[in-house]
Amino acid sequence: MLANLAERIDRDPLRLQAKRHHIVDWDAEDAAAWELGNKLIARRNLIWSVIAEHVGFSVWSIWSVMVLFMPVDVYHIDYAGKFFLIAMPTLVGAVLRVPYTTATARFGGRNWTIFSALVLLIPLILTMRAMANPGTSYTTFMVIAAFAGFGGGNFASSMSNINVFYPQRLKGWALGLNAGGGNMGVTVIQLFGLLVVATVGNRSPEIILSVYLVLAGLAALGAALFMDNLDGVDASGRRMIEVLRYPDAWAVAFLYIGTFGSFIGFSFAFGQVLELNFLATPGTTAARAALHAAQIAFLGPLLGSVSRPIGGLLADRHGGGRVTMCCFTAMTAAAGVLVLAGTPHDATPGEAGSGVFAAYLIGFIPLFVLSGLGNGAVYKMIPAIFAERAERRCGVSRDEAAAWSRSMSGALIGLAGAIGSLGAVAINLVLRASYAGADRSATMAFWVFAGFYVLCTALTAVVFRRPRPNRAAEHGDGRRMDRSPAPPAGVPS
Repeated sequence: MLANLAERIDRDPLRLQAKRHHIVDWDAEDAAAWELGNKLIARRNLIWSVIAEHVGFSVWSIWSVMVLFMPVDVYHIDYAGKFFLIAMPTLVGAVLRVPYTTATARFGGRNWTIFSALVLLIPLILTMRAMANPGTSYTTFMVIAAFAGFGGGNFASSMSNINVFYPQRLKGWALGLNAGGGNMGVTVIQLFGLLVVATVGNRSPEIILSVYLVLAGLAALGAALFMDNLDGVDASGRRMIEVLRYPDAWAVAFLYIGTFGSFIGFSFAFGQVLELNFLATPGTTAARAALHAAQIAFLGPLLGSVSRPIGGLLADRHGGGRVTMCCFTAMTAAAGVLVLAGTPHDATPGEAGSGVFAAYLIGFIPLFVLSGLGNGAVYKMIPAIFAERAERRCGVSRDEAAAWSRSMSGALIGLAGAIGSLGAVAINLVLRASYAGADRSATMAFWVFAGFYVLCTALTAVVFRRPRPNRAAEHGDGRRMDRSPAPPAGVPS
């Protein structure tokens, strides 16, 4: 019997290690081991990573729902103040993504997922107490909203963790699915908010908060039972500094502002834009406007979340650069629709009509879909930037080259996610400034968005689509690109 047990351990050591939630020797590029069972281990970790990240995104975006439960005459916070409340978690989440990126390597993917899920209880409990006391000061509300940024940090740790589990040929799909499933948290909490507003009115936010207290606990429990820690993962602060030496890494981070920044920024602000538009209709009360906005606002994040893994799959097949440039070109056109709809209305006295509102939907919905597609495509570029460099490095083993590529990709995922999230902050601030103008409309903001997407299209064409001599990093579309300096001796170039 002992001999049989020893034989089973020798035949399947990774499966035994996975039962202990600690894996010492993991090689995602080993095709034979992948088919023999490693893909099942990776899938299990991916599932619970998606669940934990999903809850994190819901908590991160919870103030985009809470503001619908905050009538001005009760909480005494105007719409300009609400845009700041929405922007605060976005800013904090962006900052937290940097340390969260290195946390999985330092503490283990399983361990950190448990912690990051449990820490979500803090903003949920604080928000519940504040919403139950409308007399709470605006400063206190802003501080409590900042704690919701914990949910934004979850994305970076989740993505850097899953990046290690999957082979290069499947990273676009796996990272797109992980990110898309997490992004869906924005949609789900907005749908839940709609259900509560439609059934019991906009005076019962504690229902939403109570449910998410339970979900955060379940996410932590699932991570404890079914996820694994991996040894040999390097995503240290040193790697994040090293990543900054590569111009292509900066370009990816900038493009991520246009894809993920657009998605999360519009997701958080869309409900407020719709509510303001409904309130412009004579005879519409604040409660009615909140209900109408909630009925539509979830559609954008839903479509953007669903399209994200599709963008990763398209990038796997056709190249990240090609798909990304197509997305930004189309996003420019969608923003142009919003400009064309808003400009004549601003020049015409009177309230916004149904035609303007319909044009808003025609412009915004494609922006959500395209930003989701672009999200997946950009993430395909990230591991590809370093994969070919690692393969070309002389004097290092295959394992050392693969480890360097994984660690650099993980570091760039965190940095791109952090920088990209700042785009969401900018969207809320630009919209607030636009509504505060003399026209009290969003048209000025739409002009800014269109111009930025033109810039992103040009950057993609120059950096990731135009062939140049002596460029060697594969960006997922068959083109060789490398304008960066060679790495120091001893690491893959």
